Amino acid sequence: MTETILIILGIALLLYVLLGGADFGGGILELLSRGKASSIVSRAIAPVWEANHVWLILVVVILFVGFPTVYSTILTALHIPVLLALIGIIMRGSAFTFRHYDLEADRSKAIYSSIFRYSSLFTTFFLGVTVGGIILGDISMDYSKGFFAIYVHPWLNWFSFAMGIFLVVLFAFLATIFTLGETKEKEHVERFTKMAKHLIVTLVITGAVVFATAQLEGHPLFLEFYQSVPSLISIILATLALPLLWINLNRNKRNWLRLIAGFQTTMIIVGWFAIQFPVLVKINDAVDITVESSSAPHQVQLQLLIALIFGVLIILPFTGYLYKTFKFNKEE
Repeated sequence: MTETILIILGIALLLYVLLGGADFGGGILELLSRGKASSIVSRAIAPVWEANHVWLILVVVILFVGFPTVYSTILTALHIPVLLALIGIIMRGSAFTFRHYDLEADRSKAIYSSIFRYSSLFTTFFLGVTVGGIILGDISMDYSKGFFAIYVHPWLNWFSFAMGIFLVVLFAFLATIFTLGETKEKEHVERFTKMAKHLIVTLVITGAVVFATAQLEGHPLFLEFYQSVPSLISIILATLALPLLWINLNRNKRNWLRLIAGFQTTMIIVGWFAIQFPVLVKINDAVDITVESSSAPHQVQLQLLIALIFGVLIILPFTGYLYKTFKFNKEE
C-alpha cells in the first residue's frame, strides 16, 4: 500500500515537472526571447496553466497525510526557499491573468509581463534550491544550533544554487520544445529551434556543474549515481536520447520532440528517486527519514489510498478532456 502511494507521488511529481515546468518555462522563455515569444506562450499556456498546479497540490497532500514527518521536516528546515517559491507562484499567476484582462493594454501589460517573466525565473530557481536542500541532506534536527544552522545553512550553498540554475534551464528547455508545437511560422520555428539547441548544451553543462558542486559540498552524488544500477541506466538513457533530440529538432518533428524531452526528464527524476530510496530526507546529525519511519498509520494510509484512487479517476479524464479540447484539436 505504501509503495502504491509512493508511485502515485512520483507520477504526480513527474507530471508537475513536465507540465508545470513547461508552464514556468514559458515565462523564462519570454525573458530569454525579450518578449518575442509572448503571444505564443500566452496562447500555449492560457487554457491549461491553472490545471497544472493540481499535481503540486497532490504532491503536498500525499506528503502531508501519508508521510507527515517528511512534510514537517521539509517545510521547517527549508521554509525560506519554499515560501519564496510560493510567493513567486502567486505573483506569476496573478500577473499572467492581469495582463490578459487589464483594460490598459500598454503600460500595465508591460508591467504585468515583467512580473510574470521574472517571477517565473524566481520561482523556478527557488524550487530548485529546495530540491537541492533535500538532496544534499545537510538538514539539522538540533535546534540548539541557532537560526542560521537550522533554517539557512541547509539551502544556502553552491549545490542548491546549482540545482536552482539547472531547474531554470530544464524548464526553459521544456517550454521551448512544447512551444515549437504551437507555431508553424518559419521565423518562430527557426528561433525556437536555435534556442532549444542552446538550452540543450546549457543543460548538459549545468548538469555537470550540479555534480561538481555536490562534490564540493562533500556529497558524492556522482558516486551514488554510479553505484545505483537504475540511476546509472537512467542517466545513460537520457544521454543517449540527446542525438535523437537534435535530429528531430533539425527535422522539426514536434510530437517526437515532446516525447523525447519527456522521456529525458522522466529518466532524470527516476535516477534521483533510485538513489534516494528508501531515504526520503537525509539528516546530518540524526537518523535519516525513511519511507518506513515516516509513513502514517496503516488506517490513515488506507484512507489516503482510497481517496487518491477516486481522485485520480476524476482528475485524469477531465485533464485529458481539457488538453484534447484546447491543445490537440487546435493542433489538428
